[in-house]
Order: sequence, then C-alpha cells, then structure tokens
Amino acid sequence: PPPLLEPLFPPQPGASPGFTERVRQHKVRLEWVRAEPAGLRGAVRVLNLAYEKAVSVRYTLNRWASCAEVPAAYQPPGPADGLTDRFAFLLPLGAAAAAAEATLEFAVRYRVAGAEYWDNNEGANYRLRGRQRIPPAAGPLQDPDSTAWIHFI
Repeated sequence: PPPLLEPLFPPQPGASPGFTERVRQHKVRLEWVRAEPAGLRGAVRVLNLAYEKAVSVRYTLNRWASCAEVPAAYQPPGPADGLTDRFAFLLPLGAAAAAAEATLEFAVRYRVAGAEYWDNNEGANYRLRGRQRIPPAAGPLQDPDSTAWIHFI
C-alpha cells in the first residue's frame, strides 16, 4: 500500500475552542487538512477584510531547497459567522510524496487590501511526514463455513 502523510500537528485546528478568535487576531488560519490519494486537501479561514483577496499555500518536500505554491479557491457559502471566508486547496503531491521518508511542510498566505498575512503554525510550519501503511496481518485462512454445524445421522 502507498505511504500515508501523517500530520505532526492537530489536523483540524478549526475544531478547537477559540478558532474564530484566532482568525480574527491573525487574519488567516488553517481550518483542516486530510491526506488523500490525489494529494493533501485542506481548508483555510480568513478574516473578510475586503472583497478582493488571494489565498495560497506554499509547500516543499525538500526542506525549502525548492518550493511550489498553489492557489486556494473560495468556497461559497461562507461560514455562518459573517466575519470569515473559507478557501479550499489541494496540494498535488504525486510520486514525490510517495516515499515513506518524505516530509511535507507548508504555510498559508493571505493577500488582501495591499497587505500580506501568513499562517505558518506559529513559526514551525505545518509539517506532515510520510509513513508506510502497514498491510493487514496475514492470518491463517479460514473456511467461511467453519462455524457451521455438521450433523451426521
């Protein structure tokens, strides 16, 4: 089975108490991430400071020797709080992240009204490590009828 990316941070920061207040204070916060066969999917919440805004995710698989950036797409309807907007992203990792020893790091950028805000997990970046999936243990083969009663007359 292919390796799995394991977050080295809580994968759903948006579910923690005080999340909306953190978005209000820092302007941008990662809401959740999920590793999928296509890559890393996630959502970001930003404080709605102006109509025009750009959200992107900058990431690396080689400790920032090189990096790539993907735009995040606005997700209507917005959250019910009326103060924030949600953006979704997909990091298309492909074969590069397939190595069991791979480490993915990323940070979120929010550009609005001539300013730029970052969510880099308090300076540590969001990090995920590749972990080899353990195949199911091969136990003794069991006859599907082994629990049936056999009657001899």
